[in-house]
Amino acid sequence: MFTSERDKLRQHYADIWQKARANQPLDALEQQIAQVIDQHPEYHQMLENKQHLKNEYLPEMGETNPFLHMGMHLGIREQVATDRPAGIAQVHRVLTLKHGNVLEAEHEMMECLAEALWQSQKNQQAPDEQAYGDCLKQLIQQK
Repeated sequence: MFTSERDKLRQHYADIWQKARANQPLDALEQQIAQVIDQHPEYHQMLENKQHLKNEYLPEMGETNPFLHMGMHLGIREQVATDRPAGIAQVHRVLTLKHGNVLEAEHEMMECLAEALWQSQKNQQAPDEQAYGDCLKQLIQQK
């Protein structure tokens, strides 16, 4: 079941990218996904080749899962839009100014999100929003 859902999600990304490249209408969520894909040209070829959609991405082999990476961008953007955890919108603004672009700000923020998700999975509990927020705030306190 996990593989089936994973494959559907990956195909959905590929379908959205194909629609975007063909200038077909996209709904609001598809527009967000297409924007993240567009900002990651290193993933374009992979999304255009169905065989690559089945690839395994093993962090222990130094590989980045492009779907997880893009999903984290989307997650952070949703969190920023709702300012949850409290203060994330301010962290995002400060880091965007520091780096000169949104993408690099989010890449820095992903370290905190990845840690929160890993701890949640390891401890088999909901993510610790306070710890996640504290990690994010530390990013802007570092100079």
